[in-house]
Amino acid sequence: MKQLLKKFMNEESGQDLIEYALIAALIALVAITGLNGLATTINAEFNKVGSDI
Repeated sequence: MKQLLKKFMNEESGQDLIEYALIAALIALVAITGLNGLATTINAEFNKVGSDI
């Protein structure tokens, strides 16, 4: 593990890793936001069907 950390600290392409991490975080944020909206819509539909029954 120590060797991996030393290699990471000496790596000059760490900037690319940070960029990929930021992109992954942005994609995750968009997915979570979209799924929350979808979950709200699905919940409303289930409530509507439940009240109709």
